[in-house]
Amino acid sequence: MTLSHTPLLRAAGVGKRYGSQTALQEASFELWPGEVLAIVGESGSGKTTLLNTLAARLRPDEGQILFQGRDGALQDVHTMSQAQQRLLARTDWGFVHQHAADGLRMDVSAGANVCERLMGLGQRHYGELRTQAEEWLRRVEIDPIRIDDAPRTFSGGMRQRLQIARNLVTQPRLVFMDEPTSGLDVSVQARLLDLLRQLTQQMQLAVVIVTHDLAVARLLAHRMVVMQRGRIVESGLTDQVLDDPQHPYTQLLVASVLQP
Repeated sequence: MTLSHTPLLRAAGVGKRYGSQTALQEASFELWPGEVLAIVGESGSGKTTLLNTLAARLRPDEGQILFQGRDGALQDVHTMSQAQQRLLARTDWGFVHQHAADGLRMDVSAGANVCERLMGLGQRHYGELRTQAEEWLRRVEIDPIRIDDAPRTFSGGMRQRLQIARNLVTQPRLVFMDEPTSGLDVSVQARLLDLLRQLTQQMQLAVVIVTHDLAVARLLAHRMVVMQRGRIVESGLTDQVLDDPQHPYTQLLVASVLQP
């Protein structure tokens, strides 16, 4: 992890309601540069709602989401203009969807998918763009010979790796990941997790990852928060929370994994 005196991201008392239903209540934590934070909990616990409020995809009803700009100052992402949010989303942030098709343009080439964010920032030199696309395909373990193939011709694991390349090509400081290994075969999951661990370490990425899989949290995350019914019920270092859970709900989650 990169040492810093200021958190990269701070959630302060974040809440979200849908009519009379409370989806998120008083969620607060800090994320530091280079840190991987896992948000875990069962379906309906509020973890995806929290992720979407952090990533400015969903406006909270209460609280603030503060992000450290390049100048070191913390700014509430939900008071930014839409133009500022869009710029942030294609420069300092990335978002890896659970279903790769939601994060890719399925009918254009793999190379065009990787380069789209670069072109959005003004890069236009075809040769340089193609070189960067080939390099990123290699980094995510896709043969560059597939650069002109559309993602619809790729396997599920390849699509997810392509989505990762598309997000990381602009060297973001923070990446949000929503169940990135869900639905993949076990061997494909293992390969993807190994790749994610390598890239987060090499790039010193800060990551917020939503997962229902405690093994994914243990492998990737420095810290974790456990959610139940829209509330954070426990947080701490990942190994500490998993090896010595304090909250009854966390104890139940860990026990369910350990059962034969």
